[in-house]
Amino acid sequence: MAMSTLPEDIDRGVAGATSVLVQRANEIRLQKVNWPSYLQSQMITQEDYEVIMAVEVPGQNRQILLNSRRLQVARTFMNLLGHISKDQTIQYILILVDDILSEEKSRVEIFKECARKNRESMWSPFLNLLTRPDTFIINMTARIIAKLACWSREPMDGSDLTFYLTWLKDQLRTPNNEYMQSVGRCLQMMLRVEEYRTIFYQLDGVVTIVQVLSTGKLNFQIQYQLTFCLWVLTFNNAIAEKMNKYSVIPTLADILSESIKEKVTRIVLAVFRNLIEKPEDPSIARENCIQMVQCKVLKQLEILAQRKFEDEDITADIEFLNEKLQNSIQDLSSFEEYCSEVKSGRMEWSPVHKSEKFWRENAGRLNEKNYELLKILIHLLETSKDTLVLSVACHDIGEYTRHYSRGKRVLEQLGGKQWVMQHLTHADPNVRYEALLAVQKLMVHNWEYLGKQLEKDAKETTART
Repeated sequence: MAMSTLPEDIDRGVAGATSVLVQRANEIRLQKVNWPSYLQSQMITQEDYEVIMAVEVPGQNRQILLNSRRLQVARTFMNLLGHISKDQTIQYILILVDDILSEEKSRVEIFKECARKNRESMWSPFLNLLTRPDTFIINMTARIIAKLACWSREPMDGSDLTFYLTWLKDQLRTPNNEYMQSVGRCLQMMLRVEEYRTIFYQLDGVVTIVQVLSTGKLNFQIQYQLTFCLWVLTFNNAIAEKMNKYSVIPTLADILSESIKEKVTRIVLAVFRNLIEKPEDPSIARENCIQMVQCKVLKQLEILAQRKFEDEDITADIEFLNEKLQNSIQDLSSFEEYCSEVKSGRMEWSPVHKSEKFWRENAGRLNEKNYELLKILIHLLETSKDTLVLSVACHDIGEYTRHYSRGKRVLEQLGGKQWVMQHLTHADPNVRYEALLAVQKLMVHNWEYLGKQLEKDAKETTART
């Protein structure tokens, strides 16, 4: 699936027409503003009155006015937004601005030309509206900013861009946000622009999207939109190479296993494909394959392969992913399999955990990359609610200390010992059992170490005498 084949506007199709923002806008559009009263009370000028009266009626006259007096139209809108305080009127003005932009994308330039002529910022008046309490105003403003930022010849940049993307990111986290679909559409639009992807990533945008997706409380439309955002982010190779640090694959694997909507399935598979194709480092692409295998994606592909899809991209992606994942299994070492399992956070009693040979050969490798795997195991003990994960993690930490001579000391330095001890009183008997075994291995290691030390001391004494 190519990004260039997708529409640039953010409200094409049924999903856009049914969004809360669009429905509310349709209601407000019918409530005409009493512009004569604004003129009589001298709240607006005669010129602004004439322009707004002409521009609010769609059709040929509006087109003529926008062609012949384009800068005056922009100036009128900015004057009204800056001097009128009534929410209902601001709502109406913003809908008019959005309408004229949607009719013809090139009209975004009239606002830039007007700002340049007046030596003012085009962004400030709109960004200021994002701080208002009215939720319709801020979300309609956000929609307009997205169009200005994506359709203008000059991109949004600097602190203005950072402020806007941060605002969108924070809106994703807003509890019970009824305008979540509108926020998602603004992000979908913004992240199609390469310059904006990098800034959003630097603002921890991927982290935020994954956290929101992993709550499991989203309807399929928002699931699709946020997964779409991850997909367009993967077209930046540098970002695609870092995606596996943020639980993207486990989160999307869960969505894929539960998805009943074809569009959600399609976009998840498209992300998975990009995570294999886009990284320039082959080892990262391979690691992503292994993680997908670990997250049971192969099983989902088998199920999907039995269904018929209207979209040919889905069938092509299923075939591509199936081939790549099958190949990754064939040359997978036991330690790579173990790494993938630990990093996925989905630990189970796979054969490597119970293999004496595996731990004898690989215990010391848990120290690699500044104890990366060991730290993940400790983090799982600290945060996981899954009793199977806790049981396996306790077991593995015990095996690490049994087979690595300095294991107990390292574990204490990293704060792992206290978490093993804490699970001695866990409600689940299996977790308690594995925690007890791990503690016994820690204690036995102490005695083994002490015994070796006494034996060494005795030999040295004998040698001296």
